Amino acid sequence: MKIKEIIVVEGKDDTTAIKRALNADTIETNGSAINQETIDKIKLAQQTRGVIVLTDPDFPGQKIRNTIKEQVPGCKHAFIEKEYAIHKHGKGVGVEHASPEIIRMALRNAHMMHEVFSEQITQEDLITAGLIGGDGARERREKLGKLLKIGFANGKQLHKRLMMFQISREAFANAVQVILQEEN
Repeated sequence: MKIKEIIVVEGKDDTTAIKRALNADTIETNGSAINQETIDKIKLAQQTRGVIVLTDPDFPGQKIRNTIKEQVPGCKHAFIEKEYAIHKHGKGVGVEHASPEIIRMALRNAHMMHEVFSEQITQEDLITAGLIGGDGARERREKLGKLLKIGFANGKQLHKRLMMFQISREAFANAVQVILQEEN
C-alpha cells in the first residue's frame, strides 16, 4: 500500500510503525507543543501532497490534532482505537504499538474534518440515544466511534466530532440502532 499524502505523527517510533505498515512519508511533531517550523512543513505538505493526521488516542494526541485542524485546514484525520494502540505489557498508548494492519485500516478510513454541517445531529439526539449521561454511555460512545470510524470521544466532544466529520443523521441512527440491538 502506497499513499500520496504525508502522514503527521508524534515521533520517531510512530514513523517506524508507519514504515512497517506501508510505504509513506511522515512529518513528526515531536510532542504536543508544535512549533511554527513544523506547522509550516505541514502547510507545505498539505498544499503539495495532502496530509493525514495520525496521532495517539490520548489527550496530547487530541491536542496536536486540534492545533493542526486550526492552523492547517483541509487535512484528513485517521484514528486508531485505544484498545489497538496499547503496549503489549500495558506500558503506554500510542500509534507505535498498533499492528501494521490496524495502521493501514486507520489510514484507509481517514476522514476530512469540517466545521460546518447543515444536517445537524443535536445534543438532544445524543442524550436520547444514551450516549451522554447514564449507565453505559461511555461504552456506547466507544462503539459508535468504531462503527462510524471517527474514534472515541467524550460526551462533550462527541457532538463536535460528528459535525466535523459530517456524519449524516441516517448513518448516526443506523449506528445507534446496531449498538442498541447488541445490548438486547
